[in-house]
Amino acid sequence: MKKILLYSITIAISFILFGCEKYLDINQDPNAGSEPPINGLLANTTYRTSNNVFNTSNITSYYSQYLASPNANGAADIYDILNASGTYERYYDVMTDLFDMKKFASEKGLNAYIGVADVLMALHINMASNLWGDIPYSEAFLGVDNLYPKLDNQKALMDTCLNLLNTGITLLGSPDAEDQLDGPSDFIHAGSASAWVKTAHALKARMLNQLSKTPAYNANDILTELSKSYTSNDDDAQITAFEVRNPWCGVALNNEGLNLDGFLSSHFVDAANGSTFGLFDPRLPLITDKTKFGDYRGTINGKGRIGSGIDHEECYLVSNKWYSSETSPLLVITYAETKFIEAEAYFRSGEKLKAYTAYLAGIKANMDKMGVAASDAYINDPIVSVGADNITLQLIMKEKYMACFLSPVTWDDLRRTDYEYTNFTLPVGALLSTFIRRMNYPNNELSRNGDNIPDVKLTDHLWWDQ
Repeated sequence: MKKILLYSITIAISFILFGCEKYLDINQDPNAGSEPPINGLLANTTYRTSNNVFNTSNITSYYSQYLASPNANGAADIYDILNASGTYERYYDVMTDLFDMKKFASEKGLNAYIGVADVLMALHINMASNLWGDIPYSEAFLGVDNLYPKLDNQKALMDTCLNLLNTGITLLGSPDAEDQLDGPSDFIHAGSASAWVKTAHALKARMLNQLSKTPAYNANDILTELSKSYTSNDDDAQITAFEVRNPWCGVALNNEGLNLDGFLSSHFVDAANGSTFGLFDPRLPLITDKTKFGDYRGTINGKGRIGSGIDHEECYLVSNKWYSSETSPLLVITYAETKFIEAEAYFRSGEKLKAYTAYLAGIKANMDKMGVAASDAYINDPIVSVGADNITLQLIMKEKYMACFLSPVTWDDLRRTDYEYTNFTLPVGALLSTFIRRMNYPNNELSRNGDNIPDVKLTDHLWWDQ
């Protein structure tokens, strides 16, 4: 199966490098086929979606203080202006292919392909809007008919995402959908339409939960979506076969090759090593190695490394660990995350017992997925097993923070909760007097579509973060 998956990746990459060039060739033989194969689009979009989750997290993990720059005053650490043009372009490359896949699938009546396109488009819109706020969508795929697309409003984009997910769920649940997708070309769910339906419900629950600071928040709606989503770790949306390797392994190998990268933030390490909460988290040895001092210590965001960076003075991603080996899964959304969404929804509804049960299940799910041998000892410790009467939103979010390591959703959570996590402080040398709330628009969009780009500040709150 792995050889089949890797072969499909090669085909997808060949399509990206050569197929698109032919597709856009103005001197092309008008009698020749001009339509890229739909299975190639499925392979490309499912594979590149997971990579776009990585590209996003490779920025937001500094804001979430999972990672820290090994150099003092690292731009992401201290909330400096970043040029994320590469990430922005990769988003729209995939979104354009999703637009095309939906168009071609609609012409052929392939409901499952339309459904996958809708689900992945909703995911991309939501991730991009959570970084930049207003973004082009409704006019973004018109090509030469509109080279300067307007930006859609953030709130309208959320409505678009939810509508896309609803449509995707309907189409993927249609009688002809289950055996329609080409399994080897689907790097997330191996061609299972029913698995895609679960993922669509899980993503919808995530997005509805994102509205916790708005009047639109409805815990019952979230719980309804969750009831139709994941039931175990086997349902997780992820990829496990790569063109070369898991990109987090690439970060670890960069570091091992003395191109310093992937240093763990002291906030994250202290939360896991017992310094902050008085309990050692058994997931930490599966993420990184001990330092030369025989302990686990991180790098303070903004301050930079304490030594050379090449002598194990601090912790960083390692190429043989759970998140950062060559074949580690690249996660899109997981069962563990849905249990923490459930815990939050029940907590906000005043149902503490159900919130507590889901909270413990979320911890257990993540530890089981990682293969933690001592999960019961951790979960049964009174610091974690506080009892239903003592469950708090802060405890739920603390454990979600640990279980969603390197996920971009954590930056959304931090903003939704106004960064009220234990010992979460501004980076050393921060250029802002308060925590960052959004990203600046990338240079490529400013240069190409500048008349439509609003002036923004990194302290501006997005519409759901008021």
